[in-house]
Amino acid sequence: MKNKVIAIVGPTAVGKTKLSIEIAKHYDGEIISGDSMQIYKGMDIGTAKVTSDEMQGVPHYMIDLKHPDESFSVADFKQYVAHYIETISAKHKLPILVGGSGLYVQAALYNYNFSTYQRNDEVVAKLNKEIETNGIEPLYKRLQALDPLQAKKIHPNNHRRVVRALEIYETTGKRMSDYEQQQDKQSPYHLKIIGLQMNRAELYERINQRVDIMIDKGLVEEVYRLYKCGYANEQSMQAIGYKEFIPYFTGEIPLNEAIATLKQNSRRYAKRQYTWFRNKMDVAWYDVSSGTIDEKLRNILADLAGFTQS
Repeated sequence: MKNKVIAIVGPTAVGKTKLSIEIAKHYDGEIISGDSMQIYKGMDIGTAKVTSDEMQGVPHYMIDLKHPDESFSVADFKQYVAHYIETISAKHKLPILVGGSGLYVQAALYNYNFSTYQRNDEVVAKLNKEIETNGIEPLYKRLQALDPLQAKKIHPNNHRRVVRALEIYETTGKRMSDYEQQQDKQSPYHLKIIGLQMNRAELYERINQRVDIMIDKGLVEEVYRLYKCGYANEQSMQAIGYKEFIPYFTGEIPLNEAIATLKQNSRRYAKRQYTWFRNKMDVAWYDVSSGTIDEKLRNILADLAGFTQS
């Protein structure tokens, strides 16, 4: 029998964390973070990591597993989530996956197969040498020409993912986007996906306010500590909320410009998140534009009653 899993998805700042805790309390659930950056220790404010007070006693998983200089792939994420779903289910609790990292959530919830060929160290070394010599831009342009669909999903500064996509093409002759389009749409779980959406203007205002709150809580200081530890070029520091401040620390831009860039990048990311979940998954959407999440909670809990009892 398949394990039951509830997933809560949607753009940043829409209210997923609050809803997940209410569902967990109501249906005796435990929560798995579906945010690809919350696995890193010391990256708390910028990832909007749930606090111990916000948890309200509900166990949370997939948080603070790695140091910022450790790599963590989509395949690793899928493996960890599968483990925690099994662990939670074995306790006769309800696993609830919550997050906005679209590819990671999709990989965890469906029969997402990763390339099984052995990594080609020679190709990786060659591509990394090109980056050292000429920078990332020529390789990113090459990826745009070879696999424009995949290039749109990868930030130009994410060296690891650019190299990975080009490595797959040079090794197999097949584009990474082709691999993704061939994925099995079946899930190994008895799955219910809840999506939260909001009027765009209202959502963007919430995002801007959230950034201001993060700044007040010490986001700049958090990123600076990581920067001083030598993590500036690590995969973890390519995350929104962190990479924007590196040019400020190096004296290239003023702080207000870094904050404005963070707000802009966060709004753009929210749009990409929404598009991903709309196109890739079978989601039951709930509009939380008017009023608060509390006013929608009753409907969501009622809709989940049949699923949890089936």
